[in-house]
Amino acid sequence: MPRMRELALSGVCVIGLLGLGGCSLAPTYVRPAVGDLPDAYKGAVNPQGWTIAQPSDAAARGPWWKVYGDPTLDGLEEKLTANNPDIGVALARLDASLAFLQQIGSQEAPQAGVSVNPTNARQSDHRPLRGSNQPNEYDTRTVGFGVDYELDLWGRIRNEVAQGKANSDAAKADLAAARLSLQGELADLYIQLRGDDVELRIVQNSLAAFGEGRTITQNRMDGGVSSGLDVARANAQYADAEAQATELGVQRALTEHAIAALIGESASNFSLPAETSALAVPAIPLDVPSTLLQRRPDIAAAERRAYAANAGIGVARAAYFPTLSLGAVLGWQDVGHGSLLAASNQFWSLGPLASLSLLDGGLRRGREAEAKAEFAAASAQYRGVVLKAFRQVEDDLTLLQGLGREGKQQDEAADAARESQTLATNRYNEGVVSYLEVVTAQTAALTAERTAEQVRTRQLQASVDLIRALGGGWSEGASGTLQANVRQ
Repeated sequence: MPRMRELALSGVCVIGLLGLGGCSLAPTYVRPAVGDLPDAYKGAVNPQGWTIAQPSDAAARGPWWKVYGDPTLDGLEEKLTANNPDIGVALARLDASLAFLQQIGSQEAPQAGVSVNPTNARQSDHRPLRGSNQPNEYDTRTVGFGVDYELDLWGRIRNEVAQGKANSDAAKADLAAARLSLQGELADLYIQLRGDDVELRIVQNSLAAFGEGRTITQNRMDGGVSSGLDVARANAQYADAEAQATELGVQRALTEHAIAALIGESASNFSLPAETSALAVPAIPLDVPSTLLQRRPDIAAAERRAYAANAGIGVARAAYFPTLSLGAVLGWQDVGHGSLLAASNQFWSLGPLASLSLLDGGLRRGREAEAKAEFAAASAQYRGVVLKAFRQVEDDLTLLQGLGREGKQQDEAADAARESQTLATNRYNEGVVSYLEVVTAQTAALTAERTAEQVRTRQLQASVDLIRALGGGWSEGASGTLQANVRQ
């Protein structure tokens, strides 16, 4: 009966300790504040209210680049997702974080093992308390099964698992951020390539006109109507346009090489055909609510790391309290004679094990202070990422609108320059003005047309940057589009 009472008392104690397993010493997590947030984006033409965003990196982004309606860009983006080395690195890091999480999570389950230990031993002739009838050499056979389980009374294991889970979530967000950044970079490069193609077409058209002008001036000089100065000006103008075409060709080649590297192909074997049709600037929802910022994976990653750092404080605090584990061992041991599994060879043990460090020279205090500092740093980093995200959206909205107005103005300038070129050419053919006015008008027209295309390219790239700043897209229910001041 006394034995039964001891077992019953032990069972009650164990149940009570298990009840403490719900305890956690980590502070209650509160997402770091980012200060006073505006009611709407300052760059919005028709702003509407929005709410404070919550990280939601799992929201589907979809192929946002399809808004540009370019099959070539679609194919390049698919190749990037499949072959880009940087995405492969981020994916490998995610796999490593998930594997580490699995290792940490194993602590929540009982640990069991088996041991087999056949040995041959010799004991010292002068071993203390050695009996006179004991042999010098002997064999032993030991087989044992053991089970051990740590009772997570203070939440150390649970906080370690929570910390690992949060870091894995952050790694997933890092992978999404890497994909989004590289997708945007590829779209920027492709738009630049298309812009180079259009500019090269403009220069080549001007070269054809300059060549005709050079022929005309040469014929007029041969006929005694024009001077050699007009011919020299025509030749200089033609050579300058050839240099511009060469520069654009080199720039296009370098851009093509960069695209090849992004999609995981050799620059030596990669090429894209020239495409001179202009891409249209998509109509992007401008009064985007701030909830779209939750689509940004970098914000989600920063928030998850703040959560992980908060759980780390709980891990550090648990070191102040004793650890308690339950262990059980069952086995058989003999001296190498007879049946090893005989009842007389059996041994077993069952009971708890408690341990607590009493003196550590400030080690635990230092670790807790370190964990608190890491949480403070993670919180500050989260606030910085959020503020940077708002700034990027505002920058891109302002830039997109400004470039829209500038593009219209530059289109008007190009139209006027082309008209001036036509008038100057006609007046020269009539003998009213010198060829200097023709050269001046043609050069101005070429510059104006190239500048207009450069503004269009920058506007397209600004739209890519805005989509990237919004986390890779916008909600289907967003109302109000950025159509004013945008050239279609």
